[in-house]
Formats: sequence, structure tokens, C-alpha cells
Amino acid sequence: MGIIVHTPTRNYGDFKVTHFGDMTEKILPFFEKYPLQGNKLLDLSDFCKVAGIIKVKSHLTQSGLEQICQIKSGMNRGRD
Repeated sequence: MGIIVHTPTRNYGDFKVTHFGDMTEKILPFFEKYPLQGNKLLDLSDFCKVAGIIKVKSHLTQSGLEQICQIKSGMNRGRD
């Protein structure tokens, strides 16, 4: 499913998912069951849109790639 990468200089680690199927079938459903709050919920929603584009392989087209770039530009600090 993934690996935990500990950051020795900080008091946390990162969980890295190595397979797209694990992310769409395990990680994203977890956050549907236990939703985030605030701006992180909006970013997760955008991330799910991108995952949907990738799942149907539209990211392999120019228009799909442009959609992903548009969504990405509005995430995190790019959000109004």
C-alpha cells in the first residue's frame, strides 16, 4: 500500500503511496469516511477531481492535462 518515511530532523514522517489503485481504493475512501475540515477539504476535493481525470486516462490528452494544470493552480495557496 505504501511506506512511511521518517524525517529525522523533524518530529513527523510522510506516508508515500506507491500505487494509484491504493490511493483511489483505500486512501480517498478513508477521507470520505473521516472528512477533513477547512481549506484542506477543498484541496482534497480538487485532488479527487484530478484522480478522476487520471483514472479514466484523460490525463494522456492535451485537454486533460490542461484541466489538471487549471485545478492545480487553484489548490493550496492559489485558492482565493
